[in-house]
Parts: sequence; structure tokens; C-alpha cells
Amino acid sequence: MQLTKGYKQLIAEARAKIRTLSQQEALALHGDPDVLFVDIRDVRELEREGMIPGAFQAPRGMLEFWVDPESPYYKDVFGSGKQFVLYCASAWRSSLAAAALTEMGLPRVAHLDGGFKAWKESGAPVGPREHHAHGERPR
Repeated sequence: MQLTKGYKQLIAEARAKIRTLSQQEALALHGDPDVLFVDIRDVRELEREGMIPGAFQAPRGMLEFWVDPESPYYKDVFGSGKQFVLYCASAWRSSLAAAALTEMGLPRVAHLDGGFKAWKESGAPVGPREHHAHGERPR
């Protein structure tokens, strides 16, 4: 099977349109009340690996629906006006997700270069999965 566009090209095109934060830039924003880290990994990944403390978990498959106020699945956290820093395991899914949300018109969206793997390897803070109801603001 020959695809007209592979995942590498999709990611490269997405990264040309989005803001990418280095690990240092993201770490400097961590804990800022005007910034919300959004973990788009699967819940099993969060259980196994942990997550960035204070991050909001929004599964990649539901993200666009949670962001759109006209969707029955809308989560008001995405209407907060905060800066959103998306991350996944290695920055592939977050690149595509950040591009989609940017195209939708959500302001102040970025993604974490290197993803959670690089964050964890850098020694940045990691905690267990936070168990809060979807749509509830993280503590």
C-alpha cells in the first residue's frame, strides 16, 4: 500500500505551524497559574509512567470535541483563556494535536518538544496520575 502522505510528513507539516516549547521553556512555565499542561496520552500510559504534576488529562481521541464549545463533550477548562502546553510520550501526537487545535482557533497552544519521555529524563517533576473527573480543573 502506498500512502500519499505518511506520519512523518504529517508531523513535519504540523510542526511548521505550531509553537514548540523546549524542555527548559516548559519547565519555566510549570506551576504558572496562567498555564495548563495537557496530557493527551492514553490513561494506561499515565498509570504506568506517571504525569506532569498539575496536568489535565485529555485523551487525544476526544481533544477536538472537548475544545469546541458547540460540542456536547465540551470541557470548560478549554475556555479558560490559559496557555495550553500539550504533551504526549514523544511529541508526535502532541504535534498533530497542537496543529488541530491551532487550526480550530484555540489561542495560546504549544506543545512540549521531546514529550513526557524527555521531560522525565531531564529530571523535571513527575507525579502519579491525578484522579479527578474529566472536565474538573486540576488542583
